[in-house]
Amino acid sequence: MAVVVVTDSSASLPARLVEELGIVVVPLHVLVGDRTVREGIDELDIDYTSDTVTTSAPSPGEMRAAYEQALARSNGDGVVAVHLSRLLSSTWESGRQAIEDMGAADRVLLVDSLGAGLATGLPVLAAARHAATGVPLANVYDTAVSAAGRSRSYILVNRTEQLRRGGRLSSAAGFFGSELVTKPILQLVQGRLELREKVRTRSKAYTKLVGAAVEEVRANGSRGAAVAVQHLSAPEGAEAVTAQLRERIPEIDEFITAEFGPVLAVHLGVGAVGVLVLPGGCR
Repeated sequence: MAVVVVTDSSASLPARLVEELGIVVVPLHVLVGDRTVREGIDELDIDYTSDTVTTSAPSPGEMRAAYEQALARSNGDGVVAVHLSRLLSSTWESGRQAIEDMGAADRVLLVDSLGAGLATGLPVLAAARHAATGVPLANVYDTAVSAAGRSRSYILVNRTEQLRRGGRLSSAAGFFGSELVTKPILQLVQGRLELREKVRTRSKAYTKLVGAAVEEVRANGSRGAAVAVQHLSAPEGAEAVTAQLRERIPEIDEFITAEFGPVLAVHLGVGAVGVLVLPGGCR
């Protein structure tokens, strides 16, 4: 068989790629009133402006069930589990506890993607494609770690209130000011969500997002790159960013577009647009 790659639903990977590469996906949870909604499985209208909607990680038991399924599928070749940043979610910690409970530290290798959304998904793709070639467990793990270290994320949000309230964005005093007249651009740095800069209009913000991605590809001297655009109810903005990226980064060898899933959407809010880049690509 081959090493099996596991991730969580925040990775936002297209269903066709998940099926094609045999990736196991553990659903994260959205808590709406007294209901727990499993991302990617259960359907429920969610008010992303509500202060009462929250999210939660899978339990260690849920993680263990996914890892055991993946181990069985691998026929002993092992599992590489790539999850969203441990600084943004307790998902990674649930995975660590599950592996400890299983006594499977040599068979299930855990990777912090240092990202979220397709910044997790792109390293997952790189690992799963390498696994499909039949390489050993350690090689797949190294591929995932390397890709996670190269992946970069830049996100435009309308407001940062939800992120600060949830403790996922450090409140750099004096930087925030009024968000009614400015557009905050965030970035993920070693798994931590930080404010990068603010601009006055969405069009300027889109240009800044694209510019950051271009700089990253150029700085790495890469011959290729995987690039993704994610958004929440902002298709026109995503299209504008996509057009600029394709024009300014001709060496793109893979492009993915997707909406942010419910878990990330709860924290980012309507109108969010993100650019995620992996210099060197996922091949």
